[in-house]
Order: sequence, then structure tokens, then C-alpha cells
Amino acid sequence: MKIVVADTDSVGSDMDYTLFDELGECTYYGDKITDDNAAERLKGAKVLMINKSAITDKILDDAPDLELICEFATGFDNANIEACNRHGVKVANVVNYSTMSVAQHTFALLFYLMENCKYYDEFVKSGKYANQPHFCCLDIPFNELDGKTYGIVGMGNIGRKVAEIATAFGAKVIFYSASGKSTCTDYERVEFDELLSRSDVVSLHCPLSDRTRNLFNKDAFDKMKKNAILINVARGAVVSEQDLYDALVEGKIAAAGLDVLNPEPMAKDSPLLKIQDSGKLFVTPHMAWASTEARKRCLEEVKKNVQAWQKGEPRNIVN
Repeated sequence: MKIVVADTDSVGSDMDYTLFDELGECTYYGDKITDDNAAERLKGAKVLMINKSAITDKILDDAPDLELICEFATGFDNANIEACNRHGVKVANVVNYSTMSVAQHTFALLFYLMENCKYYDEFVKSGKYANQPHFCCLDIPFNELDGKTYGIVGMGNIGRKVAEIATAFGAKVIFYSASGKSTCTDYERVEFDELLSRSDVVSLHCPLSDRTRNLFNKDAFDKMKKNAILINVARGAVVSEQDLYDALVEGKIAAAGLDVLNPEPMAKDSPLLKIQDSGKLFVTPHMAWASTEARKRCLEEVKKNVQAWQKGEPRNIVN
């Protein structure tokens, strides 16, 4: 069986991809499968593994033997499910592999902002601390998470883990169901406007859909607390970057921590690049999902998806 493994550059050069070799005849590519290279690369391939390659009808036309696409991800919008269905190609994703990594990064972003870590690190390294007469510096006050209201948008696996951690820090968790179908009863469920008006922290853990695209826009920021911190580790397009820029500059909210943007990589003319104050805006390059452990789990789960499919027992097939 011929298997093509693409997009390895986006999963990481430090990973050991040889675990796939026992599944069949594997060919590896660091870059994406495209309309231009699909006919050559996918000739005779039955399985394709991808992370960010955008699947088109032309790619599928050029790969008549293809039967299964495996995502190195939970999201599968790049797989073009309708086109795959037309061509009789199944798509399998990976679930819950990055929950701990994303939850951890959520709080890394939050506490960096809450405690003004950049300022105090630079204060020490500048020599100012060593040259002052007293033992501490409190130039910028910081607050505890204990007793605050922590609002979550999207109460899936990651949202629940974040809620658990926030509760451990003493926060009151409330959530808005991005799908409208949540069955979670462990935390208080509220409507969107109430979440905005009550929350001291809002973190986003929802998929991108018609319900969530540009969910955080001017109207939403107008309803948030001025001391609120927004954390987005979901999808970039859930937040209007222009409206977020305006909200930060105008002081409608206190700060934002982002791991996702729209588009990715970041647009060269993004208004967010104008904000150089890391105490107000802190951005990381879509890395929340990618702890070493999470990426290893991802590869192992993709292998299990292929093994199950080979046995005629498909798992994690998306519709």
C-alpha cells in the first residue's frame, strides 16, 4: 500500500515519522500537496496524511486511487469534505490529542498578561532592580485570578480542561455554548451578552463556524469589561482583528493574548502589528497545540486511524 505523508514541516522536524513505515510504502514531503504536484506525488497512493494542505477537486481528480485522508489535526476544514464525498474519499481526524497543551498555553498567555511579566523581566535585566534600595518593584499592579469570573466560549474537551484549571485557581467559571448544543452542567451556562458583561477573562475554545466567525467584533468588545482580558486559542477568524485593535487602543478591554490569527501566517499589514506593547497584546505563532507530547500523540493517533481503516474498522471518520 502506498502512503503519502505531507506537511511534515508544520508538524515538526523533531518528530520521528518512521512509525508510519510499517503501515506500507511511505513517501514523505515537508511541504503541502497542491494542484501542481498532486498528480506526481499521489500516483497510486491510497492514503494521504496532511496538516494544512488544502484539498481540491483537482487534487482528488489527480489521485484516483486515494481512499483515505488522515489529518494531523482535529480541524478538517482544509479537507473539503464535500469534494471528498464526491470522490469517495474518507477523512479521519485526531481528537483530544492537544487538550493539555492548549489548556496549558491558555494560562501561559493569561498569566503573562495578568502579571505584566515582560515589564518585570526587563526591569530586572536592565540592572534597575540591582541598583534600587528596596527589595521589590510594584510599578504595575497585578491581580489574582481567584475570585474573578472566567468566561469560556466553547465547552468541548479543551474548554472543560480550562474550566477545571480556572476553578482550581479560584475563579468562577461561566460559559457560552458556541454550538448551542452543549450538555455540560458542571458550570453555569449563559447567553453570549451575559458572558461578555460578567467576565474578567474570556478565553475562546470553539471551532470556526457560521455561528462563531467574527463573533468578537465591535459590538462584543463594547459589552466587555474595561479590565477584561481576551485569550484566543481557537481560530483566528473568531475575532475581528481590526475591531480588536480598536478595542485595545481605545481601552475597551485591558489586554489580549492570541495564538491564532486570520490569515496564518499573520498578514503583513495586520493592524495588530501596530501594537508593540506586550502588556496589552501578546501573540504567539499558532503553537498552543504543539507541545512535544501533543505532537507525538497526534502521530500515534493518525497511525491508529490507518491501522483501523486497514482492518475495516474505520475510526474518527468525519462527515
